[in-house]
Amino acid sequence: MNDKWKLRGFEGRLTDRSSEPEEMALRPLSLSKALGSNGVGLETIKNVGLQRSGMQARPCLALPVVVCGDGALSASCNGPSGSFSGDDARRLGRRQAQVVVAEAGRGKREAPAADVADDEPSPSRASSRQKALEAAMADINSSFGKGSVTRLGSAGGAIVETFPSGCLTLDFALGGGLPKGRIVEIYGPESSGKTTLALHAIAAIQKSGGNAMLVDAEHAFDPDYSRALGVDVENLIVCQPDNGEMALETADRMCRSGAVDLICIDSVSALTPRAEIEGEIGMQQIGLQARLMSQALRKMSANASRAGCTLIFINQIRYKVGVMYGNPEITSGGLALKFFASLRLEIRSAGKIKSPKGEDDVGIRARVRVQKSKVSRPYKQAEFDIIFGEGICTRGCILDCAESVGVILKKGSWYSFGDTRLGQGRDRVVQFLRENPEICDNIEKLVRSRTSEELQAKKDAVNGASWTSVAAESDTEDEDFVTEDEDVEVLVDF
Repeated sequence: MNDKWKLRGFEGRLTDRSSEPEEMALRPLSLSKALGSNGVGLETIKNVGLQRSGMQARPCLALPVVVCGDGALSASCNGPSGSFSGDDARRLGRRQAQVVVAEAGRGKREAPAADVADDEPSPSRASSRQKALEAAMADINSSFGKGSVTRLGSAGGAIVETFPSGCLTLDFALGGGLPKGRIVEIYGPESSGKTTLALHAIAAIQKSGGNAMLVDAEHAFDPDYSRALGVDVENLIVCQPDNGEMALETADRMCRSGAVDLICIDSVSALTPRAEIEGEIGMQQIGLQARLMSQALRKMSANASRAGCTLIFINQIRYKVGVMYGNPEITSGGLALKFFASLRLEIRSAGKIKSPKGEDDVGIRARVRVQKSKVSRPYKQAEFDIIFGEGICTRGCILDCAESVGVILKKGSWYSFGDTRLGQGRDRVVQFLRENPEICDNIEKLVRSRTSEELQAKKDAVNGASWTSVAAESDTEDEDFVTEDEDVEVLVDF
């Protein structure tokens, strides 16, 4: 029975199997170049054999390969196990030799030969791969629009742009502020400062010349309180939707316009699906709000990133029934918001602030914990004072941050800024900064300048890295190459 052997591009037939070894060990191929007097390159393949899959017997062959002057391959074999011959007219395209061969012999498997071909890409091959990559990127950009695929270095670096949140201590914890073009979730129990924090962010974006929108799904917007927090109520875009679909569709359209920098949805728990509004009270509507949020966020996340619009979702806390171990708290609206949010802030009240006489509560001490962050280090905390009717105590935030970075020095209970003694005790220093706005502004500028220097150093370190792929260059030329620009690839199949 004759067995057919294939060598890529040509084939032959084994005619005699009188001598069949029991085992055969695979070894890589080593090529050594020799030029004959007639100019024909004779490549002798060492340690060569052919392996047949699915059969016990494996013949032992010695297979010389001749590279002819016209670039064609020819192979012939004569040995105790049979004969093999054929011609390969395939033109050689690559430099690196990659040959799959086998060495037949009785006994145990041998270790791989030391003279293995170098796997490093050659300069010409790297150049061709680079051209193919550029052609593929150009084709995708022409099909789907400019910028569909781009190199990160040419796109402006890897640092996400931020804007102030209105609370300096929170900006420190976030590494600069709230990210642009991302989804932010602020959640916590009632009366913890969720809406107050969002309104301060709106005021900060308006002070920088941007446009902001408030989707008041709870229908509880207070213009007077917002004005006291610094919000430009006259230019604030407000929407009080009838249902959740209207709220999210309105926010998505405003986001796609590219003219709005910040959209705040207050709150996710108040986004009532249309089917629930049209139904009767008491009817079970399982998963309507979760499906609504999941569908909306799939669209809004991409639109927000493309337009550079930050979406702030205020969320409430619910309790899971029957939980005996672990945290029973959970946010409403399903799990989609947790995944799509680049930043999740948990805000809680850390205590009450008493009046100077200690009779009345004038505010709360709020604590914000970064539960999730894709743009900075997570699990950081920031604390600040929220005064009823006034909002976040910005001077207290400036004092805390200035002390942490060394702008304000504290010795005992006394605070000093340079040669100026600010006062004894935190409350008196905050009052001093309130009465001296010029000194307060100078301290804030120094604090922000030091923070910006750290962020700029981080950005320069990232942008200084090479974002373009560089082709690896070979230090030495492989002696096994047949020509300067071509290679041999021989595969044995059965």
